[in-house]
Amino acid sequence: MAANATIKHVAREAGVSVATVSRVMNESSLVTEHTRVQVLEVATRLGYVPHGGARSLITNRTSTIGVLLPDLYGEFFSEVIRGIDQTARRHHYHVLVSSSHADQKDIEAVLRSMRGRVDGLILMVPEIQVPPAVALLPEDFPLVLVNCSDESGHHDAITVANYDGAYAMTMHLLGLRHRQIAMITGTPRNLDAAERLRGYRAALKDAGISPDGALELSGDFSETSGFHAAVELARRPFRPSAVFAANDAMAIGALSAFRDAGLSVPNDVAVVGFDDIPMARFVEPPLSSVHVDISALGECATLRLLQAMQQPEVHEVRREIMPTTLVVRRSCGTQ
Repeated sequence: MAANATIKHVAREAGVSVATVSRVMNESSLVTEHTRVQVLEVATRLGYVPHGGARSLITNRTSTIGVLLPDLYGEFFSEVIRGIDQTARRHHYHVLVSSSHADQKDIEAVLRSMRGRVDGLILMVPEIQVPPAVALLPEDFPLVLVNCSDESGHHDAITVANYDGAYAMTMHLLGLRHRQIAMITGTPRNLDAAERLRGYRAALKDAGISPDGALELSGDFSETSGFHAAVELARRPFRPSAVFAANDAMAIGALSAFRDAGLSVPNDVAVVGFDDIPMARFVEPPLSSVHVDISALGECATLRLLQAMQQPEVHEVRREIMPTTLVVRRSCGTQ
């Protein structure tokens, strides 16, 4: 094995031109099978690795997809990334991940830095209107939106059935004879949070119960916000019999707060969440939740992006909704 073997070393050893080696490495059809095998054998023996930057200059491809998420903290985002990364690797692509923290300037800076470095982009910005966010990208740049607010219809989009899931979970609690059901909401202006709150309110109305603003407590999808909301509820003289947190992280925070207050879940108060992150089944009591196949969400987005990148001539923009299901565990009093 040659130290720091270059394309010139491979060409000289294989008895071909540098251009021929380049064609082989870029999988050109202009090379015979015999030459391809010969060049690859020499490259392997010398330990030659094509330079990604040089290759991208020739092919105008980086074999990399970009991923922009609102945050990288927590099991939800780690599961999304896992689904994206595993799918990308199966198709011989790398993944470049960044976060925006729902800040317009951060989003613009990340998009500028990714231009020329990725072949396509998966974008999750549920708190920002999409058209201004993607104005920095070329009009034909492959892009898939995940849980984003976009009324243009110009981009592939995948959303979770947030409204349906929240409606079904609230109806489940109503079926358990709960009438005072509190909701710990998600981040203001967040599309997921708004749809989950809408589903909760609709279920109450359909059951003949007027939504009570006093039972809607603000959260930000973090464990800490769920904890503080539950502390407030525990101190009330007339405590709700059930709490629906807009995601599992806040529900887990609520479980801790109720335990600290000496309240039993579900005997004193039922608690349910949304997303069904892996941790949900391991807390005590195990958490009832609206199940989202989070890893599959990342996989689906990646497959849509790869199709747009690799087959632009047949690709058609599509909007998909990922269904949700209820997973009932002990935290709401039934299994």
